[in-house]
Amino acid sequence: MSQSTFLTIKKIISLETLSIKKLTLLGFSLVALPLVIALVYSATQINQLANQSEDAIFNTAEVTETNKLLSELLVKMERYASQSIVLKNDELSDNYFAEEEILLHLINTRLINQNDTELREISKKFLNEIEKINRLLSPNYQQIVYLVELQDHFKLLAKTNQRINQRSNALIYNQAREVKTSARIVRQTMLNSLLIIPITILIAVFFIIIITKPLKKLISQIQQLEQGNFEHKINLKSSPEVNEIVEALEVMRTRLHALELQKSSFIRHISHELKTPLAAIREGTELLYDNSVGELNPDQQEISDIIRTSVSRLQRLIEDLLDFNIVLDSTSLQDSEKIIVTHLINKVINERKLDIKRKNIQIQTTFGNVAVYSNAKQLNVILDNILSNAIKYSPENNIISIVTALQKDHLIISLSDHGMGLSEQVISKVFDAFYQGPAPVDNEIKGSGLGLTIVKELLMRINGDISVSSNTKQPSGTTFTLKIPRAFSLEN
Repeated sequence: MSQSTFLTIKKIISLETLSIKKLTLLGFSLVALPLVIALVYSATQINQLANQSEDAIFNTAEVTETNKLLSELLVKMERYASQSIVLKNDELSDNYFAEEEILLHLINTRLINQNDTELREISKKFLNEIEKINRLLSPNYQQIVYLVELQDHFKLLAKTNQRINQRSNALIYNQAREVKTSARIVRQTMLNSLLIIPITILIAVFFIIIITKPLKKLISQIQQLEQGNFEHKINLKSSPEVNEIVEALEVMRTRLHALELQKSSFIRHISHELKTPLAAIREGTELLYDNSVGELNPDQQEISDIIRTSVSRLQRLIEDLLDFNIVLDSTSLQDSEKIIVTHLINKVINERKLDIKRKNIQIQTTFGNVAVYSNAKQLNVILDNILSNAIKYSPENNIISIVTALQKDHLIISLSDHGMGLSEQVISKVFDAFYQGPAPVDNEIKGSGLGLTIVKELLMRINGDISVSSNTKQPSGTTFTLKIPRAFSLEN
C-alpha cells in the first residue's frame, strides 16, 4: 500500500472518531463553503457586468447626444458665419461666437477627456479647424474669395465631425462587444458553478456514510442481541457518542448472558429433578391403573385415572420446558449448516409416527428440491411442535398436508390440518406463552401452552416468520405458513 493511500485511510479513520456533532458541523461547513464561494464569486461577476452595462448605456447615450449637438451646432455656426460675412452684421457674428463657445465646451468636456487616443486627436483637429474659421471671421482679415474659403473650412469641419461620429460609433461597438464578452464569461462561470452541486452532493454523501456507518454496525450488534447471541463481545470504535452506546450495550450483553446462563442452568436442573421422581410416580400409577397390585374399586380406579392423566400432563409440560430451554440457551444455537428440507421433515414425521398411526392420519407431502442454511436443532423443534399441534387438532382418519417451496431466498413451509379451525380471537393469542385455545375433541390431556410460543421465539432467532390462516366453517381447518431465510434450490 502506498504512503498516500495509507495517509488517506488514516484521515478517514480519524474522521470517524470525531464526535457526531463535530462531524455534522464539519460536513455542513465543507458542503456550504464551495456553495458560498461560488455564490459570492457569481455575485461579484454579475455586479461587474451590471456596472459595465450601465457605463456602456450611459456612454452610448452621451456619445449619441454629443454627436447630435455637434451636428446641430455646426449647422448654426455655418449659417451665422455665412450671413455675417455677406451682411456684414456684428450681431450675427456674435451669435456665431456664442454657438462656438457652446461647441468648444462640449468638445473639451466630452471628447478631449476620452481615454481613446484617436478620438482625442480628431477632436484636436476639429478645434484647429475652428481656429482657422475664427481667423477668417476676424475683422482685420480680408480675402478676395472669402465666402468660398469659409465654406471650404466648414466642409473640412463637417468631414472631421463625421470622423468623430465614426470613431464614437466604433467605440460604442467595442464597448458593446466587451459587454457581450463579459456576459458570455459570466454565463459560462455560472454554468461552471453548477459543477459545485455534484461536488457538494458527494461531500454530503461522504459525511453521511461516515456518520451512519458506525450506526449501521451498531444496529447489526443490537440485532445480534435481539436474536439471543450474547457470546460475542460488542467491540466498535467510533465517535464518542457511539462509544458510550457500545459500552452500555456491552454491559447489558454481559448481564443478559449471565442471566441466560442462569436461566438455562436452572431449567435444566429443575427439569431433571422433576423427571426423576415423576418417572417413579408414573410407573406406580400405571401399576395401580392396570390392577397389577390388586383390584381397585370404582372410586379408587377413578382417582388412579386422575393421577395418571395429571402425571401425563406434567410430563408433557416438562418436555415443553426443555424445548423452551433451547430458546433460552442461545449458546448452542449459533451454528448454521446446510439442511435438506425433505430429510428434516421426514425425520420429524417418523418421530411422530406412533401419534399419526394412533389417529390413522395420512400425511400428504409436496416437496420442492430445497435446502436451507440454518440450525438443525431449532428447525427440528419448530417443525415438531407444528406437526404435533396439527395431529392434536386433526380428527381421526383425516389428512395433514405439508408443502414446501422456494420463494426468492426464503423457504416456505405450509402445514394444513382439517381440524375444527381457529377464530380470529384465538389466532391473535395463539403465540402467547401458556395460552391454551379450545381443546380438540376426544383429547383429555391439555397442553402446556408453550409449543407455539417456542416456535415463534425460535423463528425470531433465525429471522424467520410464521402466519396462521384458519376456517371455522365447513370444510374447516388451520394452515401454518413458515417463512425461513437463507434458502436455495438444490437443482442449481
